[in-house]
Amino acid sequence: METSKIVLYGHKALRARAEEIEGFDDKVRDLIQRMYQIMAEDRGLGLAGPQIGVSKRIFVYDVGEGPHAMINPVIVGADGEESAIEGCLSIPGLQGKVSRAERVTVSGIDEDGKKVEIKAQDLLARVFQHEIDHLDGTMFLDRADPETLETVPVDVEEQGEKL
Repeated sequence: METSKIVLYGHKALRARAEEIEGFDDKVRDLIQRMYQIMAEDRGLGLAGPQIGVSKRIFVYDVGEGPHAMINPVIVGADGEESAIEGCLSIPGLQGKVSRAERVTVSGIDEDGKKVEIKAQDLLARVFQHEIDHLDGTMFLDRADPETLETVPVDVEEQGEKL
């Protein structure tokens, strides 16, 4: 299976609004599988299409319950607020505190091509918001408290999971 490297901060795909995916076919299934592999190899909690240079509205995620995909996601509800440290596979070595909704409801199409609506909270809600930001051309550092931004080791063996 072909893999693709994660694009880094500065790549044009990371700052553009990704396009809707029309239909669900083998190309979409193959993209999902490729994204699962890249996310796992890079120890990510989530990975959006633009992060591999694919400007399509798709992301994959795995917060410990196995990998899943969301196509053309839309946040249809949000509640509460919490702040936590975030990092990003496209900006290795940088992290900072970001305030996000504590709970979100996201609708979209899953990895089986079925319309779904997922109520998420805490870490899963944070991952959804982070990845949907990528689809809109927004990076975590745009939302981070600038006073909390710091560099961290990028050694893969010691680096924690990233969004």
